[in-house]
Amino acid sequence: MLEKEIRLGLTYDDVVLVPAKSQVLPSEVDTRTRLSRNIQLNIPIVSAAMDTVTEARLAIAMAQEGGIGIVHRVLSPVDQAAEIDRVKKSESGMILDPITISPDQTIRDAHDLMAKYRISGIPVTKAGKLVGILTNRDLRFESRRSEEH
Repeated sequence: MLEKEIRLGLTYDDVVLVPAKSQVLPSEVDTRTRLSRNIQLNIPIVSAAMDTVTEARLAIAMAQEGGIGIVHRVLSPVDQAAEIDRVKKSESGMILDPITISPDQTIRDAHDLMAKYRISGIPVTKAGKLVGILTNRDLRFESRRSEEH
């Protein structure tokens, strides 16, 4: 590899930020960079792919701020795919393909979906149209979870 192709790379321990006044306004700074030919980051921050660091929750937060989270591999393929699904469903702060429930499903069904996907609310749809939203607050004191409706 040619010497001019080797670029400086820094890790967490290589940088110390000291609070101080600056002559540069935040709006004048461009921190964009490329992780790969097809992936641009708005901030040059990548979380560690460690089992104690990055799962869906951090990957979502990183993406919302302009960085990227690499989900660790100490998961079964099914669990790893589920983590990635959670991240993909939260792209751009808008859920593109939300988990929904129909008015015909039970409170238990809603509770199970909310627990499975770690969400606090679920849209209620009928024939693809929104008819309501069920939240964990609505379910807090509900005791009829196994009844039909």
